[in-house]
Amino acid sequence: MAQVLTVNVAHPRPNTAEGRAVTGIDKRPVTGAVAVRAPGPMHGGLGSGLVGDIIGDQQFHGGDDQAVYAYAREDLDAWQVRLDREIANGEFGENLTTAGIDVTNALIGERWRVGKAGLELEVSRPRIPCRTFANWLQLNGWVKTFTRTAIPGAYFRLVTPGSVAGGDDVTVTHRPDHDVTIGVVFRALTLEPGLLPQILRADALAEPIRELAERRINAG
Repeated sequence: MAQVLTVNVAHPRPNTAEGRAVTGIDKRPVTGAVAVRAPGPMHGGLGSGLVGDIIGDQQFHGGDDQAVYAYAREDLDAWQVRLDREIANGEFGENLTTAGIDVTNALIGERWRVGKAGLELEVSRPRIPCRTFANWLQLNGWVKTFTRTAIPGAYFRLVTPGSVAGGDDVTVTHRPDHDVTIGVVFRALTLEPGLLPQILRADALAEPIRELAERRINAG
């Protein structure tokens, strides 16, 4: 059964990697339900879609297309083996640690109904790793390692506000008629530029990603 194992929100800490005051990448499980609402624009909006969460760098993170970030517990378990270290829920900066659903193969525009409080989310784009992520995990070459493995986790935009709690069921309510997954978009942007034309077939692709893909295609 697909479900949310834990809901994770930020414990703010200094961000030495990006020269900013704080980062919200240190996310830890919380008890009880957390309200989810549209955060508005990336620049000047509320940052995260989860009430009580924070986004430290709103130049590149947060906003409506990155309202909620999910990562699969199964993928964290695989990283534990590869890295030979324990990885707690939330340690990759994810808001939702999931089980029983393949996040990397979620389609752009796929919709998830979460729990019984009306929350509905739409898959919008993959996570692209940054120096803050590497600094947080204290792993040399982490950005390259994460990129080569191409299991990025998925960002969601909000369709219907509601709340989410650990143990909530996840139901896929809509899958678009294309083959553009989170994994395909990530590889197109990082490892396989030949895939860039393919990702433009996904109407629900986050607009900044679409614009970036079009610029790269036009530049040859």
